[in-house]
Amino acid sequence: MTGTEEKTGTDENTAAAAEPLVELERVTHVYPGGVQVLTEVSLRIERGELVAVVGPSGSGKSTLLNLIGTLDRPTHGVVRIAGHSVTQLPDQALSALRATTIGFVFQHFFLAPGVTALDNVADGLLYSGTGRGRRRERAEAALRRVGLGHRIGHLPHQLSGGERQRVAIARAVVGEPRLLLADEPTGALDSVSGASVVELLRELNASGTTIAVITHDQELAAGLPRRIQVRDGGIVADAPRAVAAR
Repeated sequence: MTGTEEKTGTDENTAAAAEPLVELERVTHVYPGGVQVLTEVSLRIERGELVAVVGPSGSGKSTLLNLIGTLDRPTHGVVRIAGHSVTQLPDQALSALRATTIGFVFQHFFLAPGVTALDNVADGLLYSGTGRGRRRERAEAALRRVGLGHRIGHLPHQLSGGERQRVAIARAVVGEPRLLLADEPTGALDSVSGASVVELLRELNASGTTIAVITHDQELAAGLPRRIQVRDGGIVADAPRAVAAR
């Protein structure tokens, strides 16, 4: 490689690193029937941030999650994830972006009953083209990462709520996504288990994963570095990035 090629590659990497991981520009979303849920929303989430998106039921935060997670496309405006415009990508490319870049954690775990923790997590790699043996190796590493190396052979009904949520988080991060979206991750847990899950999310963030926690829990949101408040389809408050970066 020549010096010019090396410099060009470095410049491209620097530019990519400088881009926000999530960027919304004047996004409006209208559901069939004319129900408008988001109106002219603009938002940036930088790489490495730990963000709470907080608001009451019906505020539009779940729609915002679906747009950031590329599960929906905006009616108007632009959504960019890792520099890719969601509105311009064909369905196959959008699915590939979702599979390689985004991990999802939901309130109710969605673990397959009768399937061990190990294989529930390994199933997170089903569409990655990875062989079964390698999927299980990576699943075991992910379970150890979330503190469940001693529970890999247990079935969901043999685990506590907090442990089931840790399995769900392991499944979400087994593919090493850059962005983790956690939708009410403590909503079905007691306070002790919930605090443990939040601490795990902090640890994952410290290791480099960008995380957005969608919640109506003001106390949970208050403990995170940056808080974005959604109400009536718009962002009504956003903690300064200078605070979030500390």
